[in-house]
Amino acid sequence: MGNQVVWQERFNIGVEVIDKEHRKLFGILGRMLSNKQQDEKSKWVYQEGIKYFKEHAMKHFAEEEVYMASISYEGFETHRRVHDNFRKKTLPALERELNQSDYSEEAVSHFLGVCAGWLIGHTLTEDRAITGKSVSRWGKLMPEEEQTAMKEMILHLLNDMFGLKARVISDCYGGEKFGKGIYYRLVYGGNQGEKWEILLVFEEKLLLNTIGSIIDTQSDEVDVMVMNASRYTARQFVERISKHFLNVDVYEVTEESLLSYEQFQKKFEGHHPQFSLLFDTGEGYFAYCVVAPHLLPDENGTSIEAENAMAEVKSYLNKSHANRNQAQKQKILVVDDSELMRLAMKELLEKDYEIATADSGLSAIRSITLDRPDLVLLDYEMPICDGSQVLGMIRSEKDFEDIPVIFLTSRMDKESVHKVISLKLSGYLLKTLSPEKIKKEVDDF
Repeated sequence: MGNQVVWQERFNIGVEVIDKEHRKLFGILGRMLSNKQQDEKSKWVYQEGIKYFKEHAMKHFAEEEVYMASISYEGFETHRRVHDNFRKKTLPALERELNQSDYSEEAVSHFLGVCAGWLIGHTLTEDRAITGKSVSRWGKLMPEEEQTAMKEMILHLLNDMFGLKARVISDCYGGEKFGKGIYYRLVYGGNQGEKWEILLVFEEKLLLNTIGSIIDTQSDEVDVMVMNASRYTARQFVERISKHFLNVDVYEVTEESLLSYEQFQKKFEGHHPQFSLLFDTGEGYFAYCVVAPHLLPDENGTSIEAENAMAEVKSYLNKSHANRNQAQKQKILVVDDSELMRLAMKELLEKDYEIATADSGLSAIRSITLDRPDLVLLDYEMPICDGSQVLGMIRSEKDFEDIPVIFLTSRMDKESVHKVISLKLSGYLLKTLSPEKIKKEVDDF
């Protein structure tokens, strides 16, 4: 856990009454973090510190709302609702947890992490928007324009919030694995039963290099403190984006959860999200996806509520770290346009290997770029871009030219077999072989 919240000049929005209270709030959290202790005086110290933080937060909200009204800020009502959610829901829930646990170390860490994350996110999104330093509204846009506007908004926010000069890697990200990932899910529900599901994927080093650096964490892995700060920063990030395509008067967050990669990957099996954007931030990869929940399998992880937040975050991180500390399995990428074939190969091989799948040549190249495999099993007969073309693309990249590639083919005639062998690949497998023989061939290779 870090020992301070680091104030940065970019948090200033240029309004002295607001910037002064921001510095005060960051300072209060910073002192509580740097004085973290567990002794007979600690409960009183935190009671007073939290009381002081709450008083200044309420004062800050009131002064900020007066200022917004004085300049006829068009986002005033939305901004005030964000304040109300924090002062009427988030803070009371955190205080209940503190009292019920008698100010345990975990409850204090949860309080400080949530408040730090909320303060960072709110300062860098909603508060910056007051002076026009954030992204402008979308307006009434056609779907193609919305796609472009979404990308531009996220790029602006990544720059405004974290100083990241990000670039779009793909506007049709298919859920491919990259690095050590954190998979975060928010569901927005409307009063007519409508739902929007937001999926955010963070490479761990991105969180450590942004949120972790602000709270001055010393850990080389995402810990509970960084995770909680990241959750609430992410919520502010999503809120800032969502209000441009969701009516904030009728939509609100109804569910929050952390997903395993397997749960996240199932979101993409047979369905395509409305937005699915992948970014290289320079500090790690980041993906932002919007999907329709009614199209998806019910694999959504445990819902995070106020009562189970600490336990769920800790359990999620423990499982992630434990999985990574196990002996690393070799990675196989299965590329086939047939979903049935992909699932069959995954079921056959996943006990002994880490399996990734791709349904097209372009998806295969993206997957290889993001998470280099030890072996590629490549369907030779795919539409649009066949196996020989995909192999050509792989071999044209110096970084990938030595990756072993084995063709999967259903043809057994001599001409077809000779054609595949002449492409200088590592071998070929007939799809007509029994599963046992396919598994043995892969194991022997």
